[in-house]
Amino acid sequence: MGFSLNAEELKDFQPNRYPFLMIDFVTDVEPGKYAKGYKHLSNNEWYFPVHFPGRPNMPGALQLEAMAQMLTVAITTQEGLKGMITHALKHTVRFRKEVLPGESLVIEAYVDSWRRGVCNGHAVGYTNGTVACEAEMMITIPEIFEQYLPKK
Repeated sequence: MGFSLNAEELKDFQPNRYPFLMIDFVTDVEPGKYAKGYKHLSNNEWYFPVHFPGRPNMPGALQLEAMAQMLTVAITTQEGLKGMITHALKHTVRFRKEVLPGESLVIEAYVDSWRRGVCNGHAVGYTNGTVACEAEMMITIPEIFEQYLPKK
């Protein structure tokens, strides 16, 4: 059975903080399986004045970061992983449309596999019910992964 995380509860499972926390609310998470939530994009986001003047949109790198953060929540909500740091190993991303001020980026992230501290997963970001971005990701919890590396 899934549960939700408000902005403060989210911080227990996601190490990023303002201005780099790219999730506002997790609407549903089933640990080790998926996490779903959103980022509301107000006109006051720190990046809109410079990306780009006269035609502001959310930078693609931050869209990817939002999806990776949601996948991190799907992993770190598992038993014993609360508060652990994750690192990116590989991302393949596709951007389908601009994400604009005033929109909400709705994110669904799914764990495809989780073994030895390495997660393969995928995520999709939507605005107004249409796919805006999608990614296949590989992220790790180094503290776990390093236990499986050959000893020197």
